[in-house]
Amino acid sequence: MNYNWNWGIFWELSPDASGTYLHTLWLGLNWTLATALTAWVFALLLGTVVGTLRTLSGGWLPRLANAYVEVFRNLPLLVQMFLWFFVVPELLPKDIGTWVKQLPNASFWTAVVALAFFTSARVAEQVRAGIQSLPRGQTMAGTALGLTLSQTYRYVLLPMAFRIILPPMTSEFMNIIKNSAVALTIGLMELTARARSMQEFSFQVFEAFTAATLIYLAVNGVVVLAMRMLEKRVAVPGYMGGKP
Repeated sequence: MNYNWNWGIFWELSPDASGTYLHTLWLGLNWTLATALTAWVFALLLGTVVGTLRTLSGGWLPRLANAYVEVFRNLPLLVQMFLWFFVVPELLPKDIGTWVKQLPNASFWTAVVALAFFTSARVAEQVRAGIQSLPRGQTMAGTALGLTLSQTYRYVLLPMAFRIILPPMTSEFMNIIKNSAVALTIGLMELTARARSMQEFSFQVFEAFTAATLIYLAVNGVVVLAMRMLEKRVAVPGYMGGKP
């Protein structure tokens, strides 16, 4: 293969004169992390609520929560991203739709919303599985102590459930970082979009995407190490892998 390798491209000035190509990738990483972290906060909160509702017995709330999960879990993220960006503003009242479309960094907020709803459905499934994996005696113990149902969930069930589901939740956190790359399709200049822009201007495709790959690996490596430390810190001795 006749390819002109140029690893010094990262220190060359980018066409927009905002800095070097390395600085361009750094800006993309900032947008990636901002998008992923903001979406994760909303996804974790919403997913916890929906997952908890799914464990209730009877009533319309569990059915509504189940429908929520099935809708957002079974639609591809790319489709949801397009729906939020192109379709939803057109369905809103004209003034509100215009305001949404003219928001500063509209692609960022759209990506956050799409990622939050998509990931919250997956988090809800993890939370449901974690709660239902607990012995029934824990709920009974909470009732015996005089706790209300909401207090039993808050102080007994959810703390233990989250300890159990930390490994799959780590995967979901890593997924939301990687899934943020889909936002390039609606104009968000995150890491993958910056790498693609770099290769389009410099024609150094291998260098651009090699750098992006290494950055993703480094970021997710830090996430894995941090979550392993958290698992050890919150482990209950003698329970679910906790040391006696």
